[in-house]
Amino acid sequence: MIGKQSFGRTGHLSMRTILGGAALAHVTQDEADAAIEVALSHGVNHVDTASSYGDSEVLLGSWIRRNNKSFFLATKTGERSASKARTDLYRSLDRLQVQQIDLWQLHCLVDPGDLEVAFGPGGVAELAVEARNEKLVRFIGITAHGLNAPQMLQRSIDRFDFDSAMVAYNYVLAQNPQYLADFNALWEMCKTRNIALQTSKAIVRGLWGDQPRTQTTWYQPVEAQADIDRLVHWVLGHRGLFLCTASDTKLLPKVLDAANRFKAPPADEELQELVTRLRMAPIFA
Repeated sequence: MIGKQSFGRTGHLSMRTILGGAALAHVTQDEADAAIEVALSHGVNHVDTASSYGDSEVLLGSWIRRNNKSFFLATKTGERSASKARTDLYRSLDRLQVQQIDLWQLHCLVDPGDLEVAFGPGGVAELAVEARNEKLVRFIGITAHGLNAPQMLQRSIDRFDFDSAMVAYNYVLAQNPQYLADFNALWEMCKTRNIALQTSKAIVRGLWGDQPRTQTTWYQPVEAQADIDRLVHWVLGHRGLFLCTASDTKLLPKVLDAANRFKAPPADEELQELVTRLRMAPIFA
């Protein structure tokens, strides 16, 4: 069974494996319903989506209306100004068919100029506090993407008291000494401040390049169950981290099955063999 742990200071006991709503961006309602049911059957009780993830919010909203919300619901806005973010928030509430979002996240905040707008007068951070006071959202989080993401997340957390953070983390990324050092510094900051730290991109193989795309992920994923097991178990071997599932419904059962069988992280020799055999490579330049 996939383990539960406290999602930072929110008081919610989330499964360590969170359903990544990007997998629902371009599927039918039936496919979305099936994916949600697969996740729930594994005990998943936390779903993460975004206003920019295609039809994900709409499909989730339909499921919620028909079944009643039975999970911790998170979404994101990519807007930096309060005025545009408020429109985005109301749109998410309408699409998700809820009156309150559990976790509202500032999405992919990595550009220094965007930080100044987001945390300045009339910025999205200001609106997030208003929305929390109005009980439209319960908690506020932040996400970042790219090689400088852990550094930028630390800068953002120094400027705002976030409840959660999200960043890419996998075995290949951890072989980059600077990224690993920055990630570890971010993780220590999150532990000190009781901020939930979510990770993504666990099963990345590399960029697609000229190869035909067989999955809906923007990166090429690892696909064999045994290989997925090793990469998922490596992330879950870091006690305290959460893992968001990949953005493809066909990969969802494999990731959840791997998480369900987690007992201990694999040996480094196994992971090095995997990197060599699959020619795994970083996805961030």
